[in-house]
Amino acid sequence: MFANLPQNNKKRIVIIGGGFGGLKLAEKLAFSPYQVVLIDKHNYHQFQPLFYQVATAGLEPSAISFPVRKIFQKIPNLHFRMASVLEIDAENNKIKTSIGDLDYHYLVVAIGTTTNFFGMKNIEEKAMPMKSTAEALLLRNHLLDNYEKALNTTDIEERKKFMNIVVVGGGPTGVELCGTLAEMQKYIFPLDYPELNFMEMKIYLLEGSGKLLSAMSAESSKKAKEYLEELGVQVLLNTQVIDYDGEQVSVKDGRVLPARNLIWAAGVMPNKIKGIPETSIFRGRIKVDSFSCIEGMNNVFAIGDVSFMTEEAYPNGHPQVAPVAIQNAENLAKNIQRFDKGKAMQPFKYNDKGAMATIGRNKAVVDIKKLHFGGFMAWIVWMFVHLISIIGVKNKILVFINWAWNYITYDQSLRLIIKNEKNKPN
Repeated sequence: MFANLPQNNKKRIVIIGGGFGGLKLAEKLAFSPYQVVLIDKHNYHQFQPLFYQVATAGLEPSAISFPVRKIFQKIPNLHFRMASVLEIDAENNKIKTSIGDLDYHYLVVAIGTTTNFFGMKNIEEKAMPMKSTAEALLLRNHLLDNYEKALNTTDIEERKKFMNIVVVGGGPTGVELCGTLAEMQKYIFPLDYPELNFMEMKIYLLEGSGKLLSAMSAESSKKAKEYLEELGVQVLLNTQVIDYDGEQVSVKDGRVLPARNLIWAAGVMPNKIKGIPETSIFRGRIKVDSFSCIEGMNNVFAIGDVSFMTEEAYPNGHPQVAPVAIQNAENLAKNIQRFDKGKAMQPFKYNDKGAMATIGRNKAVVDIKKLHFGGFMAWIVWMFVHLISIIGVKNKILVFINWAWNYITYDQSLRLIIKNEKNKPN
């Protein structure tokens, strides 16, 4: 049993995961008649859509992270524990964690996704993923460190490898990252490293399918490609990476791209947890019914990216994006309370409010229902939506100030290489 967890007659709802879905569910159950326990391996919430700005020195990690405990300081029925969940013991309504066992009346799995390297071990070991604040910071260090090495390299071909960047995956993360890197190549790197010739630098965006931003409209996909190519990014569609040795990216059609910077944004797979029946797993995701209840389990639910739910408009499951997780959570919070009151639960129906991606200064694409537009107004919409979605007034202000400064000065001022010096000699 967890230490210092109040024992009372309230039913206990345990939420595993403090991402968009888990956090929204906890918020919706605040001041409810339940004891709510939120468990996450981090003590902060991460705003994933802006990881790429941490990686490219536009924002500090603290600007897109917010302490979970601060969110729930004045909510007596909600308790947070930083721990890893090891296993679900559904037969005994219990979970096993790194800090002890915990009983539950209702359990909600909202553990999100991790990077999918599709079984390619070399790429898993040598490429740079970007699925957490820590990984984004490591990527920033890696890129900047390689430019320092390029500066001290006399061999031209070796220097190009340090400067070249290959981004794999043409979704929003890959597109937004390439747009920012291209602007850094034009405005920032030449000032920081005047001894280097950035005409030699190449930025490649590789996408395995025939279009960028596959979840968006054909118009937005085409426009995003045009914007990137205007910025100098080499967009290679229908191109699959098969190997990487740390210096060269091997492509399925036989091409080899010299680069010591391979950023992997090609796909995700759900995080796994012991105790979920194998029959309830489909394509790595947890199958749930229209009420988010896991198939084969009575009082265990799954929401967000880790869950697989179908409806008429989404026969292959919902997209793995934040709005789905948030709406999942809102519906489940109501349904749990309906169920306990003997009322009929309401099936989940996803309301797709649109999609967007930015490709740099004054350039973005937006899809809202049948409306598709790009350019400056789309960029303003993108900034507004992301700004209001960030948790915490202070974080909103910090992000806005950084964006305003970057826009006015054409500069990101956070280009620091921060490493662990513990084991290094003085």
